[in-house]
Amino acid sequence: MSEIRFDVVGLGNAIVDVLSRADDSFLEKWGIHKDAMNLIEEDRAEALTEAAIDPLYTSGGSGANTIAGLASFGAKAAYIGKVSKDELGSQFTREMAATGVPFATTPLESGPATARSIIFVTDDGARSMNTFLGASVLFSKNDVDEETVRSGGILYLEGYLFDREEAKEAFVFASEIARAAGRKVALTLSDRFCVDRHRASFLQLVRNNVDIVFANEEELLSLYQTDNF
Repeated sequence: MSEIRFDVVGLGNAIVDVLSRADDSFLEKWGIHKDAMNLIEEDRAEALTEAAIDPLYTSGGSGANTIAGLASFGAKAAYIGKVSKDELGSQFTREMAATGVPFATTPLESGPATARSIIFVTDDGARSMNTFLGASVLFSKNDVDEETVRSGGILYLEGYLFDREEAKEAFVFASEIARAAGRKVALTLSDRFCVDRHRASFLQLVRNNVDIVFANEEELLSLYQTDNF
């Protein structure tokens, strides 16, 4: 059995956040839904990045933020995700390393750019997110570092990554590796809409491969299609 080198190994999206101040007229001009998350294509991501005023670039993504947070509290953690071989991909890798989190997934040589979320913050504190998923959604079982998974006490899976069949296969593959090594598997359901899209697959994963589920009440009610417990 592999030695436990990490308290937690995360598997999820690898995204760089692009933060900028904006006012309501800017959002209206660009047709951005205020205080919501909008999925966008690469050409719109480029245009919004160009339009952003004094943008701040910082690595993000739900799972990556969780792992970086754990590392900041002293946990030993590693992360597995997908970036492209570009400037933002290099930034994500550097910033994860700076938190003490190894990130060694082989980047895409060609294809979509590294994922980014252009976030416009208005004076009332509303965050309007425009997310291009890019290379992150091309994650597959071939990107799962088996030795890293075996070396983690807990494998933490980010539900947001579940939108492609290849990612589902990677989740099952990674969880089976972890359980065969005697490790725990944790899953975050991410949000209710994610649960709505993948209810049957999530239920199967929870029943067969998962030890710990992170979810709020709304997500659990959706998962089990009930009004109460």
